[in-house]
Amino acid sequence: MRELVSSLTPYFYSIRTLKGVGDAFAEHFARLLGVQAPTLRDLVFHLPSDIVVRARPANIVQAPEGQPVVLKIKVVEHQPPRGGKRWGGKSSPYKVWCSDDSGHLTLVFFSARGDYLLKQLPIGQERVICGVFERSAHGWQIVHPDVIAMPDKIAEYAGAQPLYPLTYGLTQKSIHRTISQALAKLAPLSEWLDEALLLQRGWPTFLAALTQQHHCKDETQMMPLAPARARLAYDEVLASQLALALVRARMKKQPATPVAGHYQLTKKLLAQLPFELTQGQRKVLREIADDMASGERMLRLLQGDVGSGKTLVALLSMLQVVEAGGQAVLMAPTEILARQHHKTFTQLLEKMNIPVVLLTGSVKSDERKQALEALAEGHAPIIIGTHALFQEKVEFADVRLVVIDEQHRFGVAQRMQLSQKGVAPHMLLMTATPIPRTLAMTAFGDMDSSVLQEKPAGRQPIDTRVMPLSKAQDVLTAIPRATAQGNKVYWICPHVEEQEDALVPSDIAAAETRFLEFKTRFGGRVRLAHGRMKQSEREAAMADFAGEAADILVATTVVEVGVDVPEATIIVIEHAEKFGLAQLHQLRGRVGRGSKPSSCILLYTDPLGENGRARLQTMRDTEDGFRIAEEDLRLRGAGEVLGTRQSGMPTFQLADLSAHASLIPMAHDDVKLILARDPQLQSPRGQALRTLLYLFKHDEKVKYLSGG
Repeated sequence: MRELVSSLTPYFYSIRTLKGVGDAFAEHFARLLGVQAPTLRDLVFHLPSDIVVRARPANIVQAPEGQPVVLKIKVVEHQPPRGGKRWGGKSSPYKVWCSDDSGHLTLVFFSARGDYLLKQLPIGQERVICGVFERSAHGWQIVHPDVIAMPDKIAEYAGAQPLYPLTYGLTQKSIHRTISQALAKLAPLSEWLDEALLLQRGWPTFLAALTQQHHCKDETQMMPLAPARARLAYDEVLASQLALALVRARMKKQPATPVAGHYQLTKKLLAQLPFELTQGQRKVLREIADDMASGERMLRLLQGDVGSGKTLVALLSMLQVVEAGGQAVLMAPTEILARQHHKTFTQLLEKMNIPVVLLTGSVKSDERKQALEALAEGHAPIIIGTHALFQEKVEFADVRLVVIDEQHRFGVAQRMQLSQKGVAPHMLLMTATPIPRTLAMTAFGDMDSSVLQEKPAGRQPIDTRVMPLSKAQDVLTAIPRATAQGNKVYWICPHVEEQEDALVPSDIAAAETRFLEFKTRFGGRVRLAHGRMKQSEREAAMADFAGEAADILVATTVVEVGVDVPEATIIVIEHAEKFGLAQLHQLRGRVGRGSKPSSCILLYTDPLGENGRARLQTMRDTEDGFRIAEEDLRLRGAGEVLGTRQSGMPTFQLADLSAHASLIPMAHDDVKLILARDPQLQSPRGQALRTLLYLFKHDEKVKYLSGG
């Protein structure tokens, strides 16, 4: 292990150990790489995003038109802009006349400083020029050369050169030079991948793959599944999957109190319901019951598509715990959702005399004190709350099940923090946002998974229509007819108020503006809800809409999760092309929750781009949230589907989850096999895998291994 650590050490040297990297450069790199004190590892993980391949013709006449070239030329004359600014307020370009033995070439610069160009391109001197060789009305030209260098540097810029994402103060040349220095300092690491896999895939070693990516010879070597690129992506995904598996193994080591009962409370609740459970709900309940009775901790993810009845599954599972004498906690991401769950659970359990305690940030001091005492003394069998449940002062008597609703708003650390409130409680994570299989494995490889797709009996399909915003008046005309029949209408706007920023189109309807228009048009039965309102005002508006005081709710996406209104049968979404597919699916799920037919109207702005058209067509074609999630991943990429910063989704540098989706199940299966054969990672490969974990900054997971 000592040899492994010594090989790894150079990867974590500061970039200040490199020649030419002083305080200023170090700050520029810190900004570029997004870390305060960048290491060589951070630097070499900054892969090129593109490549330029420059031809090296013998002279100007032989240069290929429209292609990047590298030429040696002689500077003949400088021609500064003439006549100041031309019409339209644009300056005429600065031109530098150049030549070689075969012909002439003009270098064209816009908004350039003449004194700087005179230093870079002194008259009578030879220079190397790189750029795209083009024909103009006055002959051959290169506009804004990429490189101006001394004559002896021509070989350095000919051929392929990777291009990197930049930030202020750094150039392609400075990044390439610094990364080349870093690579030279790194030592090969012991191989953590199976030899058969390397041979089958034709993958190089880790350090060779890094080196190849920074010295690509053509575009094919930068493709996602090119051997070097795929190798690096697989390493990163494997490290992530292994880290999750170690978390799971550690949590599973803590024996949980078996939860078993005679299902008397479950039977009482089901007898009250006016409908039967779906086959999907019954199957998931059996999976949860088996997990909780096993004596091992349950770590289960429940994906319930919109309207699939996952909340009822959660309550029935919580009742099993109550019957066994324990406490069950449900945590929601927002006050609104927590209060909705509290109201629903209280109504359902009222006849069974099972109290439901609410604990959120806005609960008043006296009520809060009573709630905390009930939790600590065991008088509260079912607890509903928000982040307030994380606080140190919150103590439970005997928590055996923790349910986290809309789990994508909580990360792994928060899940573990709440789970530490009890003695190894069972964990059930729920989401109404269907997650593509690859993303689910990436974020929740540490969990078993259940899926609810079947909707309860009586739910009507939602008629989804797509139309241009110019037809909004037709929709407005139909609203009074709908409300007169007892239906309610959501009207969703993408912005809260008119934006002064000129980059935002002026025709975007602001929620507040639309609300005032609707009050004038439809009278006082219109309410407004958006994220910038006071919480009490927003909740009052939603309560009016759920009750009898209002028929129309103008809102932003705050209604993605919120009050359940069975009478709401129409949802209109303005500028629908600006929303992601998953978000549109969530919004559409606000209607169709009763027995009446429902409609979703997606209003778009012309001209509609290809990507926007594809998203809206998908919405019209299907209500299957899982198909929609896969399409959303394909169209927008992993980073946008759930919003990685808010979702607890791991962020990757070397892997692109949409491009490398096929590698994720491979890594998942590989980790299962690794830990089955070597659970403590003691074998030679196991020791190398520990290095992999360190390399990808999963240090704390290594500590979970005994003796690690």
